[in-house]
Amino acid sequence: MNLTTEKIRNITVMGHGGVGKTAIVEAALYNAGSIDRMGRSNEGNTVTDFDAEEIRRGLSISTSVAWCEWKKHKINFIDTPGDFDFLGEQILGMFAGDTALIVMSAKDGLSVGAEKAIRNATDMNIPVAFFINRMDEANANFEKTFQELRDVYGQRVLPLALPIIDNERMTGLIDVLAGKAYAFAGKRGEMKPIDMPSDMADRISEYGEQITEQIAENDEHLMEKYFEGEAFTADEEESGMRKAITAGSIMPVFVGSAQENLGVSFALDLFTRFFPTPVDGHPVKAIKQSGEEILLHSEAGGPLAAFVFKTFVDPFVGRISLFRVFSGTFNDTGTVYNANQEKDERVIGLNFQSGKKQVPTDVIMTGDIGAIAKLSDTVTLDTLTEKSSPIKIMAPEMPVPCLTLAILPVNKGEEDKIMQGLIRLQDEDIVFSIVNDAETRQFRLSGLGEVQLDVLCSRLKSKFGVEAQLSEPRIAYRETIRKKVKVRGRHKKQTGGHGQFGDVWIEFEPGTQQELEFTEEIFGGSVPKNYFPAVEKGLQEVVSEGMLAGYPVVYLKATLVDGSYHDVDSNELSFKLAARIAYRAGLPLADPVLLEPIDKLMVHIPDDFLGDIMGDLNKRRGRIMGIHPDPIPTFQAVEAEAPRAEIAKYATDLKSMTQGRGWFTVEFDRYEPVPQNISDKIIAAAQSEE
Repeated sequence: MNLTTEKIRNITVMGHGGVGKTAIVEAALYNAGSIDRMGRSNEGNTVTDFDAEEIRRGLSISTSVAWCEWKKHKINFIDTPGDFDFLGEQILGMFAGDTALIVMSAKDGLSVGAEKAIRNATDMNIPVAFFINRMDEANANFEKTFQELRDVYGQRVLPLALPIIDNERMTGLIDVLAGKAYAFAGKRGEMKPIDMPSDMADRISEYGEQITEQIAENDEHLMEKYFEGEAFTADEEESGMRKAITAGSIMPVFVGSAQENLGVSFALDLFTRFFPTPVDGHPVKAIKQSGEEILLHSEAGGPLAAFVFKTFVDPFVGRISLFRVFSGTFNDTGTVYNANQEKDERVIGLNFQSGKKQVPTDVIMTGDIGAIAKLSDTVTLDTLTEKSSPIKIMAPEMPVPCLTLAILPVNKGEEDKIMQGLIRLQDEDIVFSIVNDAETRQFRLSGLGEVQLDVLCSRLKSKFGVEAQLSEPRIAYRETIRKKVKVRGRHKKQTGGHGQFGDVWIEFEPGTQQELEFTEEIFGGSVPKNYFPAVEKGLQEVVSEGMLAGYPVVYLKATLVDGSYHDVDSNELSFKLAARIAYRAGLPLADPVLLEPIDKLMVHIPDDFLGDIMGDLNKRRGRIMGIHPDPIPTFQAVEAEAPRAEIAKYATDLKSMTQGRGWFTVEFDRYEPVPQNISDKIIAAAQSEE
């Protein structure tokens, strides 16, 4: 196939879970002759859902790529998961694409998943198109779904295809721009011309006029022709439509049933004619070695810059890196330079990836998507470039994990296996973190939601043979004091030979900084200076364990004010032990109190849910600090504070309360005293555990 960058289309398939994204890719591959039969997600035999966990669950959980040749073009489909827990996969899938094809169910209308996909694509300046799918099902309603899109996104939502319905079945479609009607006539989406239904003619004319007007608005030459009443040539129509879709002034709508393979071939025809090329598509920011920031427009003449947007591990091949070439040409010439890791990588087996199938190639041109196996140091978000003129592509901003759970092995002693397995799984999913919290003696696993964390546990079992379970994490409480006390610590031990003697008077009081503040006000040499460090060290060793529930003590000031020593028996160990005795004697007298971590939240929700969210935060002992208009229309941003113990599963609860539309960010702010009734329970639990 004689391919140029202009003949490539990179389409990111997005939408709510279960609307048929993977089915559309299957139908496209089947119609193009790339596969012999269409698979189904629930049967585990589709091209893009090849991971064992995807097959088991019957849904997409990872971004994958499949491609086909269509009418002398190459179409790369980037199939993304619909579940919100895999937002990172969607973002990287969009970054590698040039158009976001939002798949919708004609039965369910404008779903939350579609809304989020459109919003994310708009934020990344990715043009949006729609495919209203599942027209073969009972209660499918194209008109309702189409009108919902227009109500929210305006008159720029324009149909390029309209369904022909006969006895509640879609029997054909109308090419709105050409003003022609077709009936379905074949297994691979073939169609035959028919007469235009009489009740559709006026409507087709109206939409056709609106499309022509939008095409003209994006091109001065076409605007002149439009006002003079001249028809556009086929080439002018194509370039004008591409400009209009790229600019977002047309959001085209297609219609069909992927499962029944209706309308998909027609959509492929128009994808190749009207969708942005890699050169038209969104430019990406990059940094040259000199520090200069540049934009890459997928032009063939520049130095090599290929962005790794997905890594997965094949059980037979090993680690495979999927990349999009944003500049230059990727040749199978031996080595390539990783600008992020500053290391050379050996190129073995450059290929085009379609699901898990590989087609070897010697070259991957600008704008195309390729794959390479067994890169030793390269990870997702890295740029592969030339060592002589390295370019580093700036990665998109990734979502921050907001749900943290404790993960522990079902079988004791397998903690190391869990940690090693999760570190290896980070090759494939970069939007989670694992921390070994020495204080709470737990592994803390953080992600975007429970589905993502559950998938990680399943993969631990299937890939590494270790069973793990999730639970709410222990809270890292703190202790402090609220009044000043002066106490004595005296250590005296007489044994054969030299004894041990250390005697100190220490004032303990509330401090101003989280770490221990140690000072001394010794007069007359009652404690020699050379023992001051020993006193401080003794205190440093015990502040990690408070007197109430054993949590670290913070905001504590200790002042050494007096003491005594023995010429022979005093030594550093004696004064260290004396300081510990003073600490244990003094803190219970200083009105100790338990502190809990308070987190700062920014909760983004639609207006309709504002009252529910505020009420829920109040129940969680939260405080509303402010309500601001969100950059997203009809959304509000609620600024709040809440105890960490009350928001352990807030990510899950917020999704439930807002029908999946809300999300939040969280960060630690400070410690505050725990209410007495709750403090009593925490202390009792700690004493019981001890």
